[in-house]
Amino acid sequence: MSTKDPSRGLLVSPIRNGTVIDHITAGEALNVLRILGITGSTPECLSIATNVESKRMGKKDIVKIENRELRTEEVDRIALLAPQAKINIIREYKVVEKKGVEIPEVLRGVVRCPNPGCITNTNEPVESTFEVLPKGLHCLYCDWLIKDDIANHII
Repeated sequence: MSTKDPSRGLLVSPIRNGTVIDHITAGEALNVLRILGITGSTPECLSIATNVESKRMGKKDIVKIENRELRTEEVDRIALLAPQAKINIIREYKVVEKKGVEIPEVLRGVVRCPNPGCITNTNEPVESTFEVLPKGLHCLYCDWLIKDDIANHII
C-alpha cells in the first residue's frame, strides 16, 4: 500500500529518541505541552495529534517529543489532565519502556492554590501541598478545594 493512499490517513514519522504520550484525554494535548513548558520557542521537535479516533477512549490526543524523556514530576502533572495516558520511552526507534501514569495521593509543588490568602501564595518558603480526593484537590494548608479547571492551576 502506498504511503500516499488517502485511506491510510495522515502518517506521522517515528521518532528516534524521546517520549510518546499516548491516550491523552481528547482536547488536552496543548495543556500537556503547556505544563511541560514546551512552547513554540523551545527547541523540541514535536508531533501533536488531537481528537484521534480510539477504540478504548472514543477520541484521544497523542504527543511525540523528540530527544526528551519526561521526569517523574512531569508525569505526575500529566496524570492530573490525562489519567489514562501511557508514556512510551523511545530509543533508536524502539519502545524501551512503556508505563501508565498514576495520580499520587499527595501533590507537592505541582498545583498552585487559588486562594490568595493561602500561606503558599505568600513570601513564606512553603510548598503547596494538595491531597487528591475523588471530588477534587484539597489544599492541606487552607482547606480550599479545586473541583474544576485543574489545568489552569498546575505549576
